[in-house]
Amino acid sequence: MKALISCIEKLRLSLERHKRDDLKEIPTRTIFVDPLLNALGWDIRDPDEVELEYPTIDGKSVDYAPKINRKPVLFVEAKPLKDTLTDVKSITQVVGYAANDGVEWCILTNGVKYKVYRSTEKAEAPDKLLFEVSLDPKDTEGLSLQQLAEQFSRFSRDAMAKGVLDDIGEQIFTTGKIRKALDKLLIDPPNVLIKHIRQLLKDDSIRPSQVKNALKRLWGQTSETQVPAASTATKSTMPQVKVLTKGKEYTENHHIGGKPQEVIELFRAVDRFCIELDPTKVQRYYCAKTVNYSHEKQIFCCIHLYTSGLRVWLKLKYADLKNPPEYARDVSHIGHWGVGDVELRIDSLQKFQDSKALIQSSFDQNKSK
Repeated sequence: MKALISCIEKLRLSLERHKRDDLKEIPTRTIFVDPLLNALGWDIRDPDEVELEYPTIDGKSVDYAPKINRKPVLFVEAKPLKDTLTDVKSITQVVGYAANDGVEWCILTNGVKYKVYRSTEKAEAPDKLLFEVSLDPKDTEGLSLQQLAEQFSRFSRDAMAKGVLDDIGEQIFTTGKIRKALDKLLIDPPNVLIKHIRQLLKDDSIRPSQVKNALKRLWGQTSETQVPAASTATKSTMPQVKVLTKGKEYTENHHIGGKPQEVIELFRAVDRFCIELDPTKVQRYYCAKTVNYSHEKQIFCCIHLYTSGLRVWLKLKYADLKNPPEYARDVSHIGHWGVGDVELRIDSLQKFQDSKALIQSSFDQNKSK
């Protein structure tokens, strides 16, 4: 990990020198991509380990094909330094190369940003994006070099040999599919489900309509509903009210649009946890930069979605925390969008699990009595 951190530091210095240069693909590869792949354990000088200009099954070629036991496990397609990596044609191209060749994972990069796609996922090419990681300090503010290196190490040679990306992809994409299925099932429950719930309850006094309404209350508030903005949140406790801030309406799509699937599922997990702290009284409302959660009038959690994870602000005093995690920091004297003095940088489901106690503490200390 030390060698990777050292490489990231050197590449950041290179970025500072070249960020105004119009570097084409080849120099971008030479200056940025080659050193990073080497630091990740891929020997780009050995064609048995990394084949350059790898010929794909459809007669094209991909810039890098890292291999395990001489078999490609990853495709990496490089673009010029200033490429935004948002062109759907480019995304579809590299994802198509990988899918057609039976390679599960592929990366589109401009030498600074690395966008990791699961080629076999049944979705439109842009929606196959699992996660994104960047060398640019502007994209990773608040993230330590250790944390950044951990993100890059997900596609290191050792990690690919151990199936780390496979495990993360399975967890994130499967969770998303199950969540969507449950949304449909519980918001409009079939009679057979209602009947089964009543049988489990063993209480004939609870009518089917009551079961259905309870499911809507419990699950509906944690699905994609809209609730009042900060300026109007105290006027109503109805979760379906439109959001309107300074004449502009904000919805969930404002925050999740274009984000990697891992970030979306992290948001879903934190969102559900916050709502379930008190489903009848916790409110969610969308602002320009954050999604806020309050217990009636008292905000206890604010979330901002980045391309590389979440920033979560809690209404706690950092000095009061016992053994704060390394992804927490004191922002009492730093400008930030959320409410509270503690900021968490959550970039994995494990870190979310570890942060539940802090979110619970913020809720307990700030909930309306």
